[in-house]
Amino acid sequence: MSKEQRAKIDAMVRRLRPQGPRSIEEIRAGFSALMAEMIVPPGIRTTAATLGERPALLVEPVTGARPGTILYFHGGSYVSGSPETALSLTGNLVARTGFSALSLDYRLAPEHPFPAAIEDALSAYRALLDSGAEPGAIAFAGDSAGGGLTVTTCLAARDAGLPLPAAIVAFSPGLDATRTGESMRTKAGVDPFLTREGLRPTEDMYLAGRDPHHPLLSPAVLADLTGFPPMLLQAGTNEILLDDSTRTAARAMAAGVDVVLDVTADVPHVFQAFAGVLDEADEALDRAALFLGQRLGTPDAAAR
Repeated sequence: MSKEQRAKIDAMVRRLRPQGPRSIEEIRAGFSALMAEMIVPPGIRTTAATLGERPALLVEPVTGARPGTILYFHGGSYVSGSPETALSLTGNLVARTGFSALSLDYRLAPEHPFPAAIEDALSAYRALLDSGAEPGAIAFAGDSAGGGLTVTTCLAARDAGLPLPAAIVAFSPGLDATRTGESMRTKAGVDPFLTREGLRPTEDMYLAGRDPHHPLLSPAVLADLTGFPPMLLQAGTNEILLDDSTRTAARAMAAGVDVVLDVTADVPHVFQAFAGVLDEADEALDRAALFLGQRLGTPDAAAR
């Protein structure tokens, strides 16, 4: 582990953090530019796909995939991002596990506010099941807003009477639109990426006037996680959304769900995207790959 690496990442992120209000076009362009700097690993190939009624990106190992599918949801505060912006993350999971990933291009706010993203994610999961995929061979994974979708899509699937996936992996998930976590205050100024004030514009676009006190908007404080598959929640200590993960883990544990809360010191929001330049990112992705490898591949994997 390198304090120097962590310090460089922190300084870079602070330097790139936007100042002042931005249009939705500027938000999307800025996010795409940032994620284009992340390293995509070798040994993978991508193919355009369709899942449900939405575009998707199929990410596969060039040497042939193991049985099992990662359904991936990209980050971007529900207003920006795409399967392409998340390719460093999906690519690293695929390269490390040998599983294929389908990365969903779900609808974005403000054009399509809550619950459009969840509807698209649920439709994608239903399409996977309808194609013959076993739920025990499917995992949900995602980062930031997409990390939130791993949980809310699982809630929606359970409510729809669908069998649940074998596992959930969430990188720095956003799981509390009420913003009541203690880390919103204690990590202010420590977080090089996010501020409470900076979150409000995109939050307003996604909520579109809806009360954030809803299980599909704030599962960290309101959702019943009974019956959920095993979960891996990864976060860094230097992020204001840290308590979204810690409180979700506590709720999962109270509901009798197997949960791993994996917190890395002195790293920012979605630090896993810095694989190749930050040792902690590569190590976290290795742990995520091990978790997925233990849970996927057989129809009864979710029961283990």
